[in-house]
Amino acid sequence: MSNFPLFDDPAQRIAKDWAFAKTQGAMWRAEGLRVVFTNGVFDLLHPGHMTYLAQARMFGDRLVVGLNSDASVKRLKGDSRPLQAEEDRAFNLAALRSVDLVVPFSEDTPLDLINLLHPEVLVKGGDYTLATIVGAKEVVGWGGQVEVLSFVQGKSTTSLIEKMG
Repeated sequence: MSNFPLFDDPAQRIAKDWAFAKTQGAMWRAEGLRVVFTNGVFDLLHPGHMTYLAQARMFGDRLVVGLNSDASVKRLKGDSRPLQAEEDRAFNLAALRSVDLVVPFSEDTPLDLINLLHPEVLVKGGDYTLATIVGAKEVVGWGGQVEVLSFVQGKSTTSLIEKMG
């Protein structure tokens, strides 16, 4: 069985709703595959994101990315964000070989989505600690693992925006 690509068209890797994502996760588990989850805004994809997502994917067989909706980005980061619309951010993520499924969420945190998808592994970047990762307690509680990846210095959306301004 080939790891990539799961779908030929990146648009097929974007969950239309959470029910689809839950069903897809259950199908992967029935095949004996390990599901990894991460989340974020992913406003301007850069080498830091690419490295992070490729590393996250290595913890399992399928990588699901929770994507903050435009409304949640505005609440969390202010009216000047996001720079790209949710549909564009989702498509860009879905086009990456390391990403198997993109699931938009409108809440301020991905906790409800994590509880629904029940991933075996939860991954966040080095700007987080185990104590600050939303869903860490839950994932560990059902026997999963939480991984914190090293932050790629100098590679961030904020630094790109500052360079442009």
